[in-house]
Amino acid sequence: MEGHGGIEVIIQNERDKTAPRCPHGPALLFEKTGNGEEKGRRFYACSACRDRKDCNFFQWADEQISEARMLAREEQNRSKMPLFSHQEYSSRFRAFVSLPLEQRRFCVDCQLLILPGERANHEKHKALSEDTTVQRLKRPSLLLCPLENKKSNAQYLFADRSCHFLLDMLLGLGFQNILCVGTPRLHEVIKLRNMEGKSPKMKSLLLDIDYRYCQFYGQDEFCLYNMFNHHFFDDEEAVTFFQDFLREEGGAKVVMITDPPFGGLVKPLANSFSQMAITWKNQNKGQMPMIWIFPYFFESRILECFPSFSMLDYQVDYDNHPLYKHGKTGRKQSPVRLFTNLSPKDIILPEDEGYRFCSVCERYVSAGNKHCPKCDTCPSKDGREWRHCDECGRCVKPSWRHCSSCGHCALPDHPCGQSQTGCFNCGSQKHKLRACPKKHNKRKNEENDKEKDIRCKHCDLVNITFCLRSHIYLL
Repeated sequence: MEGHGGIEVIIQNERDKTAPRCPHGPALLFEKTGNGEEKGRRFYACSACRDRKDCNFFQWADEQISEARMLAREEQNRSKMPLFSHQEYSSRFRAFVSLPLEQRRFCVDCQLLILPGERANHEKHKALSEDTTVQRLKRPSLLLCPLENKKSNAQYLFADRSCHFLLDMLLGLGFQNILCVGTPRLHEVIKLRNMEGKSPKMKSLLLDIDYRYCQFYGQDEFCLYNMFNHHFFDDEEAVTFFQDFLREEGGAKVVMITDPPFGGLVKPLANSFSQMAITWKNQNKGQMPMIWIFPYFFESRILECFPSFSMLDYQVDYDNHPLYKHGKTGRKQSPVRLFTNLSPKDIILPEDEGYRFCSVCERYVSAGNKHCPKCDTCPSKDGREWRHCDECGRCVKPSWRHCSSCGHCALPDHPCGQSQTGCFNCGSQKHKLRACPKKHNKRKNEENDKEKDIRCKHCDLVNITFCLRSHIYLL
């Protein structure tokens, strides 16, 4: 089980078909605990959205649902479905590209390719000012507006630099088929590289919950999929394409790459990836090669689910994230890393970006990650040079100092002697962050001081409003 704030998610048996459904597929089962109770009341909630504003589905596990309410729920689920089927979207795309350039319209408000007979319905909507050329259609991630809710379907798109590194690295390891789970930019770059013909051809299949990509990719290239509950929306047909893709035929090696929303719970994701690995194992030998891209704060949780994984030092950059960009230094470096069951010593990181090979650890490390002879490892997680604390018997972040009262290293201004189960803003154990009376004053002061870095006391990052380690909003 995993959770916080008295709410834990319960991973159910794959064969349990009793879970109710919301527009995002089968709901997840949670347990609400509190007041020292060993077992709390269980309920179902949306698997994909942690924010009730995005999906307000809720049902107590022991609740009896009337037939009228069930019918109303089914009607609501149908109303949230895409306007067209995947096959219809594909037909519309073929009709769209056959139009003269001056007749092609893309509705920005509806995020839809518009055919001539539909223009009257979109007259008052904002249309793309530039020409919708075939070249633009080859890069749908630049055409579509990114979804940026950290708690559900956040689309922080890889920078091309990171895409090309990943693909060159995988080619060097002999992989030709890439299963892209929640990585639309990577899928896009694979197709572009294939058309350019400058590197060996690769095959890719995109699994993503964003139905807008149905407009640009056929059913053999894209499956509408929820990675939090391992749900394929097109059921048997999509599952068949997925299973066929995993089958290593003619010596073509398959690898899965995933980049989930950072606010997502680890265990539901790990359960979905485990189900994929089982499907893969039924058709191939050995374990399924996987690369999970996630912030380094989640290392312990990921390793708990996948003990064979290791974290690499490579810093993944994103085009549309305000902080996770190439060239940042210190605490402002991207905290996003690669977790993989591939051998670390076989993955060569770019030396022109400062990565170097540690012969003792037998893996590539970042420039600031110095080998510690006392720990016998390169300990840094965030790219900075960590220092060894003899009292703790381990290396810690350079900004941390040993606290004799707490008996361990922490930030100098941490709530001394108090466990971090209360308020992450002021340290009080009497309330949570949302009810903190000092929170609004802090926000006002920091808005008046634009030059001052905002540092999270819990994860030690600056200029963030959402703590990835504790899943809480700081401002």
